[in-house]
Amino acid sequence: MNGKNGIMKKLQRIHQSSGKHWVGNGFPVRSVFDYNGLGRELSPFLLLDYAAPHPFPPGSEKRGVGAHPHKGFETVTVAYQGELEHRDSSGGGGKIGPGDVQWMTAGNGIVHEEFHSAEFTRRGGPLQMVQLWVNLRAKDKSAKPGYQTLLKGQIPNVPLPDEAGTVRVIAGAYAGKKGPAQTFTPINLWDLDLKAGKSAELPFPDGHTTTFLVLNGEVKVNGEKTAGEGDLAIFERTGDRITVAARTDTRLLVMDGEPIPEPIVGHGPFVMNSRAEIQQAFEDYQLGKMGELD
Repeated sequence: MNGKNGIMKKLQRIHQSSGKHWVGNGFPVRSVFDYNGLGRELSPFLLLDYAAPHPFPPGSEKRGVGAHPHKGFETVTVAYQGELEHRDSSGGGGKIGPGDVQWMTAGNGIVHEEFHSAEFTRRGGPLQMVQLWVNLRAKDKSAKPGYQTLLKGQIPNVPLPDEAGTVRVIAGAYAGKKGPAQTFTPINLWDLDLKAGKSAELPFPDGHTTTFLVLNGEVKVNGEKTAGEGDLAIFERTGDRITVAARTDTRLLVMDGEPIPEPIVGHGPFVMNSRAEIQQAFEDYQLGKMGELD
């Protein structure tokens, strides 16, 4: 099937995420994929956890996950409902609410914590978010840790043709508008809002890994199969575009990136290129070389 100017990326399959589990006491998530499974095919993307809307009653106890380490990749957290507070050993931190994104580079090692904000805990309400892990090339796994707070107001919202909806460009570019995230390798990360009955053709680089998660609604993909809430559509790397047609108002998290052709060896919070490097990461953490939180 040919697009207007090239070859359509074929839909490889629609993957349905697994059952829900809790991360700490604040994040009821579905593991959409991880580095021991689909994450091996979806380079540079290693892991995707999706916290579908979940109501939290007003409370006073801290909800979230306490200090823990990471090394060898980046974590990207997109908040849709609710508020999170983050602190890390690089001195990074901040609060994110609906529409905000935090992009943390673990690099050569970081310790961080993630909790519901004090105000959101007190008030209660629905929490909806995703966390994506993005791999780093071997040469970048020793990068200095860092943190980017990308507030909603900094993230461009680009209209789709024919008033079909909007593309929110977190990383990469769409229609000439660039997202604010600084990335080590070429990545497009977009929130796509598509109106019921409308369709869009989305351009991507040939050879890139392209996939999207349906956050709500239902879309027909490349005129073939339907994907609903929580489904992950995975495409072949060959080709330079896909089409989506919304049956209802729909939001997609679109992930597209240049693959990293290197070994993936992961254990818990560390993703490196060899077993020996994993062992070293555990030793570095135990020796306090990844820093600590006050």
